[in-house]
Amino acid sequence: MRNLEENFKLAKKHDRKGQKALYDLLSAKMLAIANSYVNNLHDAEDILMNSFFICFSKIDECSEWKNFPFWLRKIVVNNSISFIRKNRNILYSDIEISELESVDDHWEDEAGDIDMDEIFSKMPDGYRLVFNLYVFEEKKHYEIAEILNISEGTSKSQLRKSKKWLTGFLKQKEDERQYAK
Repeated sequence: MRNLEENFKLAKKHDRKGQKALYDLLSAKMLAIANSYVNNLHDAEDILMNSFFICFSKIDECSEWKNFPFWLRKIVVNNSISFIRKNRNILYSDIEISELESVDDHWEDEAGDIDMDEIFSKMPDGYRLVFNLYVFEEKKHYEIAEILNISEGTSKSQLRKSKKWLTGFLKQKEDERQYAK
């Protein structure tokens, strides 16, 4: 933490070594976050670089070194969503909540040893976006709806579908492990 504090203070003075140290300290985690949204390493790298550029250009807006990783994460997430909006048409299926199938809410228990990169590379875009915002960014459905310019019902539907998809994916992986034995 001390290293983060010292380098944050240097970066606020536009010191290149402090900025490089912050980049080295946080870039791998931020790259993983960007990739979990866009599902393309090259695009995630572009988002990462753009995010750090914005971060170091506006670093005075972050007053506390303790908040810096969270502030940077917000920039990465926002840039990832902006990238997706500009570069992809994501189809969301609008269905009423009452029409949804009941999904076992114990899907989290099935996780075990899983490869999140594999999951995010195979999860449909709409599901992945809503899932990430809801689970990792702890956004409410009305916030997700506003961010993605979709209805709140679509956000709920996509989250439900992502859980169902994840349950099926994990079951398939477990079946494959059992068959391999």
